[in-house]
Amino acid sequence: MSKDGVLGYPIVAVNDALTKHLFDNRYGTGQSTIDGIIRATNILLAGLNLVVAGYGWCGRGVAMRARGLGANVIVTEIDPVKAIEALMDGFRVMTMHDAASIGDVFVTLTGNKNVIARDHFERLKGGAILCNSGHFNVEIDLETLGSIASSRRETRPFVEEYALRDGRKVYVLGEGRLINLAAAEGHPASVMDMSFANQALSAEYMMKNHSKLEKKVYSVPEEIDKSVARMKLEAMSVQIDKLTPEQQEYLAGWAEGT
Repeated sequence: MSKDGVLGYPIVAVNDALTKHLFDNRYGTGQSTIDGIIRATNILLAGLNLVVAGYGWCGRGVAMRARGLGANVIVTEIDPVKAIEALMDGFRVMTMHDAASIGDVFVTLTGNKNVIARDHFERLKGGAILCNSGHFNVEIDLETLGSIASSRRETRPFVEEYALRDGRKVYVLGEGRLINLAAAEGHPASVMDMSFANQALSAEYMMKNHSKLEKKVYSVPEEIDKSVARMKLEAMSVQIDKLTPEQQEYLAGWAEGT
């Protein structure tokens, strides 16, 4: 909207704050997504092939938590940098086309639509479980899945069975909506506090500086990000070191060192 000149007022992109996406997305989504899957299904993740679509901060969190529970994690990506990062983090990386016939549980975390679509449905194993934890209920193409199913029924709360005409059965959790909210309680307050602090302090920043802000998108000021981190550390009774004047001078200078 800013690029197209239709943004009506200044915006601070709180979602891009370091103390938001590095923590809320990674640790909050990572834990609450796994919580939602287990509450909905009561499956044992250990030993299963769990496919994570998207290796952003939410995907990283889910992959990390799933591996900790013993799942064999496969990552699908479109970004070569994120893909090689996932590979070097120790995960298998492949296309969704290839992962479709291998996965037992699929979690979409991309923010895009039709990440799991018809050609993937045709390759799924019987009993495959599909869920979303990244965006609206469009990441899984449920309209197409419904059209190729011979029947569908709720087998337990938050679990819908799609019976395919070839005899396979596929299970969709939480109607394809955010599973950590549909079947669980969302993120713990002890990680959301940083996100909400960013929102409050960014709103204060806009109020104090509104006269010089243009109708465009601004990053969260670095001092706000760091103040949120400092407050969180203090709340957790954690202390960190501070640079000495000599160290500050060394880091800022060029005359000393190689």
